[in-house]
Amino acid sequence: MAPSAPKVSDAKIVSMEPLKGEEAKWTKLVKITYTDPLNKTRTWESAERATRPANSEIDGVGVLAILHKPTGPELLLQKQFRPPIGKVCIEVPAGLCDEGETGEEAAIRELKEETGYYGEVVRDPREEGGKLGSGIMFNDPGFTNTNTRLIPVTIDPSDPRNHPHNLATSLEENEFIETFSVPLKDLWLRCRELEAEGYAIDARVGGLAEGMRLAAMLESGGGGVGVKYVAAKNTMPAQEVVASPTRGTMEEDDGAAKKGGRMWGGYGPSVGGDQS
Repeated sequence: MAPSAPKVSDAKIVSMEPLKGEEAKWTKLVKITYTDPLNKTRTWESAERATRPANSEIDGVGVLAILHKPTGPELLLQKQFRPPIGKVCIEVPAGLCDEGETGEEAAIRELKEETGYYGEVVRDPREEGGKLGSGIMFNDPGFTNTNTRLIPVTIDPSDPRNHPHNLATSLEENEFIETFSVPLKDLWLRCRELEAEGYAIDARVGGLAEGMRLAAMLESGGGGVGVKYVAAKNTMPAQEVVASPTRGTMEEDDGAAKKGGRMWGGYGPSVGGDQS
């Protein structure tokens, strides 16, 4: 019997110990001296990537890859074990920029290498140059200067290169990635379910889900704060959530959402937390 393919969930932490600066290949610690608004001299400890290309404003990119299916658009996601947190993380395809590479070029390359899909950067004629991508985003500015851009990419399933039988990844020897997709309309709920199953939610994925949920709430006239109730829907354990005072039960809200065409109905606790 052929050995089964390795699973990202099989990875585990063996040990942890301090890292000497001369042994670090990918990162470095720096001590910053600065003056505060009162002109008092202070110091700050920070970490930096050692891999940012010369003349590049960013370390890497995240790819918001939209897979267009007959049932509706789906977001391409990945499961990857991340040693710093000791968990499998739910992420978008992402990677570091190569020397002389634009963010858009890096996004297309990383998408192909990590998922096998061929994609096309989404263009917006209202934007200068037609590019539809985020500005520079800093992941954790209180700790590190590492940054990224989110690049939206569309995937055409009718392209023969994107047929399931033709998908071929080009992963590094130390990369183990499992790719899957989630309907955009279910993104927030699926994040909550995955978190309950023990997965970590990357801030880019969780932020996107929360932003879409908030936009849907505001568009529908919701967004009030006040009445608390217990969510009785879904397969997840009941949780206390905050809703608009004008709302009733989760079931009633979902029903209204379906009739009104909103992206999703139920409100719930946020994904992730404060990293300050």
